[in-house]
Amino acid sequence: MICVASCAPAPLVPIGQQHSFNAEKDEKRLWNRSEEEQARLGASGHIYEDPDLAAYVNEVARKLVPERVQDDMVRFKIKMVKNPLLNAFAYPNGAIYIHTGILTRMENEAQLAALLGHEMTHVTHRHAVLGFRNLQKKTAIMATLQVAAIPFGVYGSVATLLGTVGGMAAISGYSQEMESEADRVGMAMMVKAGYDPSEAPRLFEHIKRDIEEYKIKEPFFFGSHPKINDRIESFSHILESEYSGQKNGKDEVERFAEKVQPLLLDNAFMDMSLGRYGPAQRAVERFLRREPRSARGHFALGEVFRQNNGAGDMDRAEQEYKLALEYSPSYPEPYRTLGILYYKQSRWKESERMLDKYLSLAPSAPDKGYVEQYLEEIKAKTGGGG
Repeated sequence: MICVASCAPAPLVPIGQQHSFNAEKDEKRLWNRSEEEQARLGASGHIYEDPDLAAYVNEVARKLVPERVQDDMVRFKIKMVKNPLLNAFAYPNGAIYIHTGILTRMENEAQLAALLGHEMTHVTHRHAVLGFRNLQKKTAIMATLQVAAIPFGVYGSVATLLGTVGGMAAISGYSQEMESEADRVGMAMMVKAGYDPSEAPRLFEHIKRDIEEYKIKEPFFFGSHPKINDRIESFSHILESEYSGQKNGKDEVERFAEKVQPLLLDNAFMDMSLGRYGPAQRAVERFLRREPRSARGHFALGEVFRQNNGAGDMDRAEQEYKLALEYSPSYPEPYRTLGILYYKQSRWKESERMLDKYLSLAPSAPDKGYVEQYLEEIKAKTGGGG
């Protein structure tokens, strides 16, 4: 448990509300440590590389930057973390990281703007240095990160890469007062940029439904049921008290859907690896609504059914794999998966045909030896005649 002293730290003037910005000594140390943590994260292989999506997310962020905040004060840079767990966090130097998991839960650009506005406010209002000035037993953060990482394997391991600065932002968050300030100022930023403020609480309502429906328990800030409830209540209160009746903002549903489309399948496979088949299925079906003839999309849906293995799921999986091959006969993966599925069902001839086809399409496949072993076993069972 991270302990915070009861007294509030001395206030700091937000970045942009003075003629120039000069970081204080302890703040400079935090910025330096942030750069070290970011370098470690960048070299870890956890960054999701999609130049088009990255450019789009950064474009949305630029619309939100307050006019008085100049690049020589703080330069915002948004990156995506290849991780299905629900989170986003900001370093005090303006680097903001968004997990792919929370991006795929969004429905439109206004919801993205709400999340970015919240994180950008943590930066401009210097919440990191205020939080650290009040934080006791800083080494407890690392212990918390270690424990948080355990149940989630490679996706939990990102927590230990963050260190103390990123760990506080990504897992514990800041005081209730600072989080509420980030909600309020962030919403003002999205409204000034022309977005519909009613989309802010909706984002977190979607996340809450996921957490409750699939009994998700995560270590990160936005994967925490109590903290999500706090965000919903905070945004709903701000909406009612300050933006009541304001419904003429934009949401940019189509533009957002186009940009996030490739990510839906990538993140669905990550969710599957954690056994989270409900969120994975919803993401794949959302993908297929825009690209109904996508072979990879139907293969992914087949994988959801096969791995979930509920009543009737194997029949559904077979149908999806066949659709994938109908739309792309040269796509190797469905042949391999169907071949192994038929093998387990003792459908020897069909299994052999599918596995042979897979190897003809992917002669250098990394699992070639594994597939050849299946073929040898089929020949042994059938006397070599299939």
